[in-house]
Amino acid sequence: MDWVTRLDKHMADYLPDLRILQEEPMAKHTSFRVGGPARRMAFPKQGEQLVLLLSMAQECGARPLVMGNGTNLLAPDKGLDRLVIETSGLSRLEAGAEPDSLVAESGVPLARAADFACKQGLTGLEFAHGIPGTVGGGVCMNAGAYGGELKQVVAGVSALFPEEGVKFLTGEELAFGYRRSFLTEHPEAVVLSAVFQLLPGDPESIRATMRDLMARRKDSQPLEWPSAGSTFKRPEGHFAGTLIDQCGLKGRTVGGAQVSEKHAGFIINRGGASCADIKELICLVQETVLKKTGVPLEPEVKFVE
Repeated sequence: MDWVTRLDKHMADYLPDLRILQEEPMAKHTSFRVGGPARRMAFPKQGEQLVLLLSMAQECGARPLVMGNGTNLLAPDKGLDRLVIETSGLSRLEAGAEPDSLVAESGVPLARAADFACKQGLTGLEFAHGIPGTVGGGVCMNAGAYGGELKQVVAGVSALFPEEGVKFLTGEELAFGYRRSFLTEHPEAVVLSAVFQLLPGDPESIRATMRDLMARRKDSQPLEWPSAGSTFKRPEGHFAGTLIDQCGLKGRTVGGAQVSEKHAGFIINRGGASCADIKELICLVQETVLKKTGVPLEPEVKFVE
């Protein structure tokens, strides 16, 4: 009996009301709009369902992939022989127990958290207003923009560790770095919720800052095309987009994938791009930039198999 048959039986017995899809195209669930079918995709709406799903996956021999909005994932054209767990249903967002704090479940979009903070008269999350990811993925990779990073505002997270159960990690224990955290070193862990510690502020000033940052983002980034945001991490002492532009790669295409003509740090799907197209273009950019400048570029995009 394969893992799918075992999982289907467990689901019918223990989570009969949970939405689960068979052979669901990953292209529908990633911002690149590429990727073949996942054998099973589940949509929990409560943390308890997520915990039970992960326990079932372990028992059935499935390889779970927990994802939010799929904004930094590149899924293979052949699909995934995995249980994909999409967390957008984990959407609880409320004032925290401590003054000037918020608690957000892992599936809450960062933009929604920033908007909620603004309405509560709390400042500190303005930079996150235009980031397309969710709290879970954002915390794992210490998402940031325009000089702000989540490490500045995350007081702690509740995370599930398969061998240890649910643990609360403080901001210090998360050991945030540039696009990394303790959780990126422990990919088996799954964020359930995060606590943000913010500061009192004027809602009108906060809203004005968010509008300004969004306008800057629209002016400089190819938001009208499917992409995974910045394709490469910022190399020390350099900017990836500048290096790529200086190497004459702006506008370079492979199949339906293109180095954006608006911002060379973005690889976009101009229409009909495959995972193979995007991977080939990423490799071409890396090889060219390394050869011409001596600077290695590390993808910020996560390749899933």
